Amino acid sequence: MNISLVLYVVGNVLFSEAVLMLLPVFVALLMGTGDWIYFIYTIVPLALVGFLLRLKKPKLSRMRTREGLAAVAFSWIFLAAFGALPFYFSGYFAGYVDCFFETVSGFTTTGATILTDIEGFGNGGLMFWRSFTHWVGGMGILVFVLAILPNMDGSTVQLLRAESPGPEPGKVVPRLKETARILYLIYFGLTILHILCLLATGMPLFDSVIHSMGSAGTGGFSNMNASVGAYQNPAAEWVIAVFMLLFGVNFSLYYLLLKKQVKDVLKNEELRLYLGIIVAAVVCITLNVAGKYYEGSWPDAIRTAFFQVSSIITTTGYSTADFNLWPTFSKMILVALMIVGASAGSTGGGIKISRLLVLAKTVKAEFRRLIHPRMVRAPRMDGRIIESSTVKGILIFFFTYIMIAVSAMIVISVDGYDFETTVTAVLSALGNIGPGLSAVGPMGNFSGFSVLSKLVLSFCMLAGRLELFPMLILFIPSTWKKSY
Repeated sequence: MNISLVLYVVGNVLFSEAVLMLLPVFVALLMGTGDWIYFIYTIVPLALVGFLLRLKKPKLSRMRTREGLAAVAFSWIFLAAFGALPFYFSGYFAGYVDCFFETVSGFTTTGATILTDIEGFGNGGLMFWRSFTHWVGGMGILVFVLAILPNMDGSTVQLLRAESPGPEPGKVVPRLKETARILYLIYFGLTILHILCLLATGMPLFDSVIHSMGSAGTGGFSNMNASVGAYQNPAAEWVIAVFMLLFGVNFSLYYLLLKKQVKDVLKNEELRLYLGIIVAAVVCITLNVAGKYYEGSWPDAIRTAFFQVSSIITTTGYSTADFNLWPTFSKMILVALMIVGASAGSTGGGIKISRLLVLAKTVKAEFRRLIHPRMVRAPRMDGRIIESSTVKGILIFFFTYIMIAVSAMIVISVDGYDFETTVTAVLSALGNIGPGLSAVGPMGNFSGFSVLSKLVLSFCMLAGRLELFPMLILFIPSTWKKSY
């Protein structure tokens, strides 16, 4: 392990975070709140640590897979550790662990909160920072760093692979730096468009920015206790629901649209399955809840069903209704969507549509082989053969995902919550979703969990956002052995 290289990357990330914290300082000063001082307390040591770590570039700058995984894991841990300090200095939270949980939830775009009175937090620098962590974490802090800093060498693709959500992230264009810039330009453009659309619905500017950053990062932090439902604004609900869906699409498809390769986008199998699942889920939930919960008001039922399906499958976590009260059939659909998640290469979490599609095609090919033993036909996706190594990697991911989920459920079950709360709290954290069911439902929060459970759930959020392996590799002794 080339420790000096890992620390150099971490230093760049921390220094970048210090620069990004100047934005909530500006917001606090603009809005006349006094919480800007908490960011100054953080920026000074943060910038100093970042500057010292990046002061000396390592002699050996070639980044192998394990350096990439370790650099990403440590970057996100320290990003959250320092990012929690403004919350801690504010004194609004019960302790540092709560601040760390909230910040991890923000950067990983989970949206799970320990706040019992969100509106009491106030609309200022701290509230802005809370949602801004969604926006930064959605595309990835390492992607941001790669976009603005010089490459150490061509091997920095290991950082992109370790941080990007999805089984096989790739480069949009040959140069990695240009790929990072293109992704962020698309991301920024969609965010600005989202803000403008919300302003057109009558939502206040600050609230529009907060909810747009939450939708963009598929995070779900709102500045209202009742989330988006507090506004009673159907137009805003439609806008947010549509943009959540858009941010759950693989961003490389937007690049293809810019290149006017519309046919390639329409032929994308993951996109078609993603949209198909959404349509099917909306229809089923609408039929299930319309008569009993919406007194035959089909427009309200369709809008609410579409909003919650879009929110859950993209792992955003906004809500306009307490789906804890819905029939079991509808709740089971939402739990299934929690596990499925959004598209690979999007800002959404979950297992990802592409993984499920690959496994489905592999199972189909195996059945065909059993029926016709002499037939030799490899499964394909988007016209390309699915390599056996890809299938193997996805199977390993699934097994690891299940083991982490089961282990975490066993640990937090010690807190004594009911089965529904315990299971969905872990699924929510690991899938970066936000709300679960029962005590952690859309009208609940995670404040009642013990310190140990909050730390376990924080680990799950980080593991889920980083595709499991960057966090797990830290616990393997051979990772730290020197080799060149």
